[in-house]
Amino acid sequence: MAVVGSVDVELDLIGWLQAKAGPDVVVRDEVDNNLLDELPTVQVQRVPAGGDDGFRLDRAFVDVDVYAGSRADAFELALLIRGWLLADLPGAQTSRAVYGRVTSSPPPAVRPYENTGLRRVGATYQIYSHPVS
Repeated sequence: MAVVGSVDVELDLIGWLQAKAGPDVVVRDEVDNNLLDELPTVQVQRVPAGGDDGFRLDRAFVDVDVYAGSRADAFELALLIRGWLLADLPGAQTSRAVYGRVTSSPPPAVRPYENTGLRRVGATYQIYSHPVS
């Protein structure tokens, strides 16, 4: 049996979101100097918060930031992702994890970014998961 924390939720969500978003969206953990050439981009990062039950259940906090050429485009994709995470992820199973409750706090909102050639909209999600047995 896999132990708590054995699922890389960040990596797993990148694959899951990429499958949902399709080939016209880049989904990854880090942005680089080519960001303006790769819009829209979704950045998925687990933040240092959350916890576990000491056995198998993991409670991760994950930031999901959308970078797009306009504020409207960034919001549109961020809200679409919010719908997928809140409605489709609970109960879903990947090759690595089974997902349970998902909440967003804060929901998608504009986040500052230094590059004026793009816009950033992000949200933080609390995601419960456990390894596939």
